[in-house]
Amino acid sequence: MSQSDTPFFWAVIPAAGVGARMRADRPKQYLELAGRSIIEHSLDCFLDHPQLKGLVIALSVDDPYWPNLACAADERIIRADGGKERSDSVLSALLRLAEHGARAHDWVLVHDAARPNLSRFDLDLLLSELADDPVGGLLAVPARDTLKRVGADGRVAETVDRSLIWQAYTPQMFRFGALHRALADALVAGVAITDEASAMEWAGAAPRLVEGRADNLKVTRPEDLEWLRQRWSSRS
Repeated sequence: MSQSDTPFFWAVIPAAGVGARMRADRPKQYLELAGRSIIEHSLDCFLDHPQLKGLVIALSVDDPYWPNLACAADERIIRADGGKERSDSVLSALLRLAEHGARAHDWVLVHDAARPNLSRFDLDLLLSELADDPVGGLLAVPARDTLKRVGADGRVAETVDRSLIWQAYTPQMFRFGALHRALADALVAGVAITDEASAMEWAGAAPRLVEGRADNLKVTRPEDLEWLRQRWSSRS
């Protein structure tokens, strides 16, 4: 492959959600963690990476918090309009990437705005493990606890074999062209897409799982943020 054909690495951060389960006065990605907002920490791992070509963040059109952050002026960050669902925001971000020269074979890494504890080791691991993969994949962690499938009556229907279950994390890494096509086709078909891997699965691909760190958690509930604040107390 010639140098001109070497795939670039782009990042996409869907950040148009409101995070209702946090019961906070603002979207969870703007809550404070170690002196800065969660989203700033989530962006750091990518912006500090020498292989990054560019980053698109998908925000609510009327987002009043983003302009107040120092990183909003970073020329490497491209803003896109977010949508009602995550898949809408990611697709909007991909369209912006196309405007900035993203090619079909370039890699796109989609990462949660409220997942601030991504390690550089895990990011590099994902990039190296999937560099030549025909599909792409995602960071994930094998299930550790006993899992139960619940019936409509709220009682246990069966115990699930946890050796077959992994918890999906981010980043999720796929080729620009394939991911764009999968998300666009799923949207037209009215398919519910919960993450980028599910769009690729629906399109007939089998994403690869790359085992990452279990502490790459997504801030979803107040106790998640409290756990990180205690763990990061020395960073303040």
